[in-house]
Amino acid sequence: MRIAKFLAATALGGVIAASPAYAQDVQDEETFDDNVIIVTATKREQTLQEIPVAVTVTGAEDIAKAQIRDLNDLQTLAPTLRVNQLQSSANTNFIIRGFGNGANNAGIEPSVGVFIDGVYRSRSAAQIGDLPNLERVEVLRGPQSTLFGKNASAGVISIVTQKPQFDFGGSAELSYGNYNAIIAKADVTGPINDTIAFSLAGNYNKRDGYANDLNLGTDVNERNRYGVRGQLLIEPSNDLSIRLIADYDNINEDCCVAGNVVNGPTGAIVNALAGGIGLDAENPFSYNVYTNLPSANRIKNYGGSAQVDYDMGALSLTSITAYRGVDSFSDQDSDFTAADLLRKNANDTEIRTFTQEFRVASDFDGPINFLLGGYYFNEKIDIANDIEFGSDFRAYGDALIGAATGGALNFNTLETVFGLSDFAAGLVSSPAVYANSFFANGTGYDEVYTFKDEAFSIFGTVDFEITDGLILTGGLNYTNDRKKFSNNVLATEPFAAIDFDAPQYTAFRQQLLLGAGVDAATAAFLAANPTITLPDGSSANPLAGLTDLQFFPPMVNSPNSVENGRTKDDKLTYTARLAYEVAPSLNVYASYATGFKASSINLSRDTRPAASDAAALGAAGLLQPNQTFGSRFAAPENATVYEVGIKGKWDVAAFNLTFFTQSIKGFQSNVFNGTGFELANAGKQTTKGFEFDGNVKPTDGLTFSVAVVYLDPVYDSFPNSVYGDISGTTPSTIPALSTTLGVDYDIEVGDMVGLNFRADYHYESKVNLIDDDPADPSAINFTREINALNASATLTYDENMKFTIWGRNLTGAEYLTTVFPAVGQDGSFTGYPNQPRTYGVTARYKF
Repeated sequence: MRIAKFLAATALGGVIAASPAYAQDVQDEETFDDNVIIVTATKREQTLQEIPVAVTVTGAEDIAKAQIRDLNDLQTLAPTLRVNQLQSSANTNFIIRGFGNGANNAGIEPSVGVFIDGVYRSRSAAQIGDLPNLERVEVLRGPQSTLFGKNASAGVISIVTQKPQFDFGGSAELSYGNYNAIIAKADVTGPINDTIAFSLAGNYNKRDGYANDLNLGTDVNERNRYGVRGQLLIEPSNDLSIRLIADYDNINEDCCVAGNVVNGPTGAIVNALAGGIGLDAENPFSYNVYTNLPSANRIKNYGGSAQVDYDMGALSLTSITAYRGVDSFSDQDSDFTAADLLRKNANDTEIRTFTQEFRVASDFDGPINFLLGGYYFNEKIDIANDIEFGSDFRAYGDALIGAATGGALNFNTLETVFGLSDFAAGLVSSPAVYANSFFANGTGYDEVYTFKDEAFSIFGTVDFEITDGLILTGGLNYTNDRKKFSNNVLATEPFAAIDFDAPQYTAFRQQLLLGAGVDAATAAFLAANPTITLPDGSSANPLAGLTDLQFFPPMVNSPNSVENGRTKDDKLTYTARLAYEVAPSLNVYASYATGFKASSINLSRDTRPAASDAAALGAAGLLQPNQTFGSRFAAPENATVYEVGIKGKWDVAAFNLTFFTQSIKGFQSNVFNGTGFELANAGKQTTKGFEFDGNVKPTDGLTFSVAVVYLDPVYDSFPNSVYGDISGTTPSTIPALSTTLGVDYDIEVGDMVGLNFRADYHYESKVNLIDDDPADPSAINFTREINALNASATLTYDENMKFTIWGRNLTGAEYLTTVFPAVGQDGSFTGYPNQPRTYGVTARYKF
């Protein structure tokens, strides 16, 4: 098979590169002497070391030795990558060089694109399944618009699985670990006839939860997933190759544990309502929680693809057609306490995606070669979400109101007063209309969202060899993206619709002011003018403090007569790069690239009209009581990156070093505010830094590797964040320094027996987990620092049988991956603790 076919079978569509630290483990049928992988950049044969792109590749052998079970584990070997597991199995955030978003909201496309065998996986629920027979994982840093039809403004994770072989073979693997972890994988491949080969693979992953719900008596953070994958490779001639893939993954597990980090003033009320202990206060690493509802995470992820490669000699053609489906259901006790504050937070999401990509690439003998492609993307998302108050929330709210008013007010009193006032004003049919309705069990929001996205792009690159060893590359991508969306949210809890400033409540406000000792004249004036701000900054309205309990007010649904529920974006992005081979073992390059990600849509309960539409919405009679404003969508992201790199490879050492400055204008920030997620654009976020990875082989069988990433991020401009204007501050969760130190040692014990010892130590410097709040410099912040050690020892017998003892996070590192305000519990914070120490044994047989 020609090199062109190997290239076309990859997700990169023209350029592949790798970290020399891991390149020796990447194997393919095009691998030649000295473990050097030969690929072609725009149809020129090159080694990984020669290709001028910032990429880390982790091969199958390293993945097996390090017990990389999913993309969450991969970050220990690729420190430029950060993976955050959030509140459910379907919500995982991938971050490269400090840039990444896309979790917690199906309307947000990720800034880091994930491709599996050349097929784009548009949402995290479609990306997290365990892949059998994995060949390698490639992490490309920076925008990749001219190589991929689907733009990725921050980077790309490309996953490549083994294709069917014409020689019969296969493997079987079984692992057992602590928490009763059982992991099984098997695959078989071989010829059907001289022109058709098949492969069939399956995987099973089950584990008890490493956290305990002491209220329900159940485990939390279990694993329960399986998958199957079948392939056909049809090669009727040396010039034509057809690869068909079908896969199905199923996840059904209780995830994800969230511990109390700060127990605020509501903690005592929660404990009382729970009848003793409502939460494990400020002890997230006990992995003990108290909830009244087990979390549900049910995901079905399935699809198929057809890749056709046709070699015409000077030109090669590639077509990739794919259809994917994701059915995801989750439910969670989102107050994370044993008190029944929220009885339900259920999300049912269906995603259907069709993609089509065409490429043509040249293989000319002259100085010019090119790649030209077209890409079509069509996606439909339907979401049904329900969030409801539980049986304890009314008593919880009564306790808060009573504490704030010295016992003067409760919901019964408020229901009576508001009902009588609204009846007198002719607004309701009965003075008892609100009786027992405020925060009644089962009230809240019923939400329905729809989303359609249709996009196409034309992309390509041209290589011009100016002189021997000096190559100039230029690339373009034009993307056109159109989205349609709608939301229909029904608010069923009436307290959130009460306008405390309404004139019918003037007498009640005056009564409260008089009861607080305000003189009669002042009380009358303030009661009639409740929107006045007093000299001390407080509100003139004595009911103003109750607004903190108006969690789910009526919504302005869209589209409507003012908002059309559509976005339309298009952008031309480009790449320019100059690469030079200084010597056979040393290469340098400099590049400038731009990237683009279209508008993202806020498909959540915090979707709100823009303040600029307030007047028009008011004129149309669409404004709701207690109307607030925010965003329906975030405008596009526009990325730029400057890179200078140097790569070297010798018999005993190899290295990559990249210096870069990467910026994203309009970075799409999605931050939890305590009840929902606010989607907003940062004006500009910039990260400067360098990435180094390399290895040294002092003797046969012994390899030392090191990867170091230094990042200096800043919000150049972010005036409208959740915390106000945070321009000039350092973005949270991005460590300045990340390192991975590794050692790999092979020992030949005899002709048929070998030993391998491997260890990697991963470090991330201390970093804040919440963005700074300039309005409150004394606000609580939380930090994370990571020191984790992973190791394995493998005994190989006759090259086909391997026994491995392994451990991950052997240092028992404890850190929080994410911290956020506790739902409905002002002053309290909740966080997701990392996975504790895991260990086990694995047996693998290859035939």
